[in-house]
Amino acid sequence: MNITCNRETLLNAFHTASTIAPARSPKPILQNVKIESSLEQTILIATDMELGIRITVADVEVETPGSAVLPVARFGALLRENSDEKLHISADDQGIIVKGDRSEFHLPAQNPDEFPNVEAFHEEQYFEVSITLMKELIRRTLFATDTESSRYALGGVLLEFEENKVLAVGTDGRRLAKMEGPVSTQGGLTISRDSMTIVPSKSMQLIDRALMGEANVHLAVRPNDILLRTADTTIYSRLVEGRFPKWRDVIPETRNGVTITLTVGPLFSALRQASIVASEESRGIDFTFARGSLVLSGQTAEVGQSRVELPISYDGDEIVLSLDHRFVADFLKVMNADKTFTLNVSDGDSAALCTTDDGYSYVLMPLARDRAAQKLA
Repeated sequence: MNITCNRETLLNAFHTASTIAPARSPKPILQNVKIESSLEQTILIATDMELGIRITVADVEVETPGSAVLPVARFGALLRENSDEKLHISADDQGIIVKGDRSEFHLPAQNPDEFPNVEAFHEEQYFEVSITLMKELIRRTLFATDTESSRYALGGVLLEFEENKVLAVGTDGRRLAKMEGPVSTQGGLTISRDSMTIVPSKSMQLIDRALMGEANVHLAVRPNDILLRTADTTIYSRLVEGRFPKWRDVIPETRNGVTITLTVGPLFSALRQASIVASEESRGIDFTFARGSLVLSGQTAEVGQSRVELPISYDGDEIVLSLDHRFVADFLKVMNADKTFTLNVSDGDSAALCTTDDGYSYVLMPLARDRAAQKLA
């Protein structure tokens, strides 16, 4: 193999691919990234056998087609520390040689034929969704998943497809985030919700990192895995086994509660101030809704007390809701500061529901008086 490539372009693609390579593995070959060059394209491939990626690298001149196995740590450091605009890479059975204008590196060779294949996207029936929406689906639900839970299904994001709509749901049993948006089908695909499509959190993190631009992404959902394709990237992931909770039963009825409109930026500022006195043992912040104001207050014996008042449009009876400040902050972080949302709450012992006008819902269970977190039903 003999190629000449743009160092910065290769670095960006290599960094994304290398995040999949495991630090430790019974198969040492997986701790590398494979590069395949043909006269038509150059592709980086990485996998941990559960998750895999294929990235087409732009700005590559191929003199001799071929393939090589690139060690993640050393080759990644080479790309980061080198300052040359172009790099020439040659590889054979004897080793890998990387040359720049003022640098030259020799790396040992491994047999590229031993590297597992990562499936390309050949599906004719698939869903199509915008990259912008796909990133929002992930960003607004991924934080609510629980990768350490014994209930393995909670360690991923549920994707449900309906007529012209896709829903993403994440929950750890104490809060639930749901985001939805438009989707289309290609190739005569028939929508069915009979099977669970739970994508692991790690896979969702990679998808979010790999998605760039404003084009569309293609999704092919199969019984045990999912394939995702953009213009230059294909991602393969096995699905999470197990059954996802009946999340629709968790979302509270809004007709019995009061609805309060809040703005993200001012509320987030007040929350950060009130939570200064919070600790690992005392994470609860009291939200007191009274006529014309919201008071956020916290108290920790060894730290102190806080009280922050925020003017709001509310004229109802007083409601006191104790919430884990971290869970509230997670919700506010994924939205713009000028975004408004509605909070629906009936009393201090019932779940609170936050909704936006762009398809986002967030359910929070209040803390009990002893600050022990309640669980979603």
